[in-house]
Amino acid sequence: MTHLLSKEELISFEEDIANCFNKAMIKAPIHLYNGNEENIIKVFEKINENDWVLCSWRSHYQCLLKGVPPDKLKKDILEGRSISLCYSEYKILSSGIVTGVVPIALGIAFDIKRKNEVNKVYCFMGDMTSETGIVHECIKYSQNHKLPIHFIIEDNSLSVCTDTKKTWGLDRLTYENTNDDYITYYRYNSAKYPHAGSGKRIQF
Repeated sequence: MTHLLSKEELISFEEDIANCFNKAMIKAPIHLYNGNEENIIKVFEKINENDWVLCSWRSHYQCLLKGVPPDKLKKDILEGRSISLCYSEYKILSSGIVTGVVPIALGIAFDIKRKNEVNKVYCFMGDMTSETGIVHECIKYSQNHKLPIHFIIEDNSLSVCTDTKKTWGLDRLTYENTNDDYITYYRYNSAKYPHAGSGKRIQF
């Protein structure tokens, strides 16, 4: 099991970062979590220290739960790296590019299988990302080749300021309510913070 923090500790960290952003201490985009604490902690109960975690621009919680020291994480966010937090020593990578980490996650899983290692890859994404072509291809390839990877789809019903289902003309997301050996889907309400920033000083 990885370094599990409490729901209150996760929320407190994001509130501190929001406060720093409001004081103009961070001169780069930030993307804050809220409302998914219990869900993400439950996912991390299955993640081991030697497993890889890959995620997108909203990755503060994953970094904390993977064991990145809060002081180190805060320093890097203050230096403007909130959307590209990468710590190979903790086996966590993130990217500000939509779907950017998904094929990388697949590649790491393929390498783990090729080397007959026992660790696994966990790849986090949002609901809009889950509807892109490259994600469908990577999930299909992983399932067909039985790769050691698990995809976590976090559905807040939004892509930036766009409704995901309306964008694609869907009544139901492709992987909605899927929970199996390869996919964990959960829905959460992120009303406290906007897509980027804290909602008070600036929006990107």
